[in-house]
Amino acid sequence: MSDNTPAALDHAILPGVALGYSPVIDRQHAIAGTRLALVPLRPDAKVDQAELLAALSATFPQGGAIVSPQGEALLGALLAQPPVEPTTIEVPAFIAADAAHADTIAALKGAGHRGLLKGLPSAPLPAGVAAVFKQVALEPGQSAPAGTELICTGIRGAAAIDDAFKAGAHAVIGWPMDGPYEPVPGAKTEIAADLQVIMELMSRVDEGEDVERLEQTLKRDPSLAFKLLRYMNSAAFGLPVEVSSFRHAIMLLGYARLKRWLALLLTTASSDHSMRPIMFGAVRRGLLMEELAAGMDDREQRDEMFICGLFSLLDHMLKAPFEKLLQSIPVPERVRQALVDETGPFLPYLQLVQAIEAESVFDYRDRADALMLGAGEINACVLRALHKAAQLE
Repeated sequence: MSDNTPAALDHAILPGVALGYSPVIDRQHAIAGTRLALVPLRPDAKVDQAELLAALSATFPQGGAIVSPQGEALLGALLAQPPVEPTTIEVPAFIAADAAHADTIAALKGAGHRGLLKGLPSAPLPAGVAAVFKQVALEPGQSAPAGTELICTGIRGAAAIDDAFKAGAHAVIGWPMDGPYEPVPGAKTEIAADLQVIMELMSRVDEGEDVERLEQTLKRDPSLAFKLLRYMNSAAFGLPVEVSSFRHAIMLLGYARLKRWLALLLTTASSDHSMRPIMFGAVRRGLLMEELAAGMDDREQRDEMFICGLFSLLDHMLKAPFEKLLQSIPVPERVRQALVDETGPFLPYLQLVQAIEAESVFDYRDRADALMLGAGEINACVLRALHKAAQLE
């Protein structure tokens, strides 16, 4: 696999902050964007502004992201020199109300940027500042002022997301999963036919069946065959030549590497719209765990880390506990250890990814220290994973 990592992301970056990310989910449960949080690891943490802007430009080359700098110094620097690409900058209400920031905030609109007001100001904002904020980020239960769209933040769990939309939210920033999947008593688990085809194909690949038998299985769902080839030819996993058929893919990749592509297909093939935020999370977990394993010499181990991250939300997607799911889906033993037994060498990496998603600095530090990884290294992995995920979608 060739590496098409932008130069701005090919080294440790932004060592003074912990990066976190979450999806922006609209009322149809589609992904409207990505929110990137920058959390200072120390109160006096400084960030190289040029490096930050280059990293944002490389990760989101078309713009559109919500950037949430947490810390007045970090936010002030970004307001004074925002990215070139259209970006939404999250600004706490008390900063927006501060006259010292009025000019830089008002200038955002003219430069093509938008503001996301975090919280409610105690008094009306000046007209030039208020014009920047068409959306307000609030906790559940709060109401947005007239003329603004309500964005509910800090949401965890599918039920909480549904409640936020019922209460009038225009969009939600958060995650539909909150811990492992909890089976609903009496509910039946029915796996869609297209997913059954992929699971059967994974089993046949695991058993080393001949190409003709594998092709016959895949031909039962031509749309899956098309999607698999599209993934294989994506820029995110740039192969040296274009893959023209499933047989060609096996010849080029071999059975062992083919498993990672089938794992990606399984975690993105659901037609259930409510699963789109879960798929968003699963793809980024897989790519991030692979990036964290990039320094390992063992190619097989890196592929397994990718599968571990991808499958870490399969319980929510297929609505069954891992112990049951992995009886019918072949996975490497180290992946099974992490997902079923919560042990093994991959678990600390998965826990670090979960801390990044939760924007939990305490857990982030704890997991990073245990793996002897610096924030700069982790940040580069996060941004590369987000960049590659966008190329797949």
